[in-house]
Amino acid sequence: MTRLIIGVTGASGAIYGTRLLEVLKRANVETHLVITKNAEMTIQLETEVPLERVRSLATKTYDINDLTAAIASGSFKTDGMVILPCSMKTLSGIANGFSENLLLRAADVVIKEKRYLILSPREAPLSVIHLENMLKLARMGVIVLPPMPAFYTKPKTIDEIVDQTLGKILDLLNIEHQLYRRWLGSQ
Repeated sequence: MTRLIIGVTGASGAIYGTRLLEVLKRANVETHLVITKNAEMTIQLETEVPLERVRSLATKTYDINDLTAAIASGSFKTDGMVILPCSMKTLSGIANGFSENLLLRAADVVIKEKRYLILSPREAPLSVIHLENMLKLARMGVIVLPPMPAFYTKPKTIDEIVDQTLGKILDLLNIEHQLYRRWLGSQ
């Protein structure tokens, strides 16, 4: 069974994190969830999904301040970690080894253990600081995958736009899905 750590931060785009948890639950992926305090507020502001429902989608949830949690250790084997959406605050903390909370510590562990770490930053425009932090992370092997939809799928709903980004993430993790129509060429 695939085992992933999922982080949801306070950046706009809470729909991405909640939808990812729904998709992974249906795919029988074991998920270990950390939601930041700002993400709790963003989920309430941007979605109709109650926080308890979001938490119930995960196999296990953790308090952001619990640095004794299993996911804070490299001995806790995972297939990777996804932070979606990823705030620039979180991205900066990861890029600079500032492991002040469980989400940052878990990401630090994933990097040091050379496992997949996928960050989906939600910010525009990007400053030089943002770009330098992303470059620094990419050089460490972190995958930076902003939610940038492709329109060859001719999406008709927000869910279709969200699912295309989620499909890209699942592709990177080798998790089978039917979330979006793949490009088959122009013919």
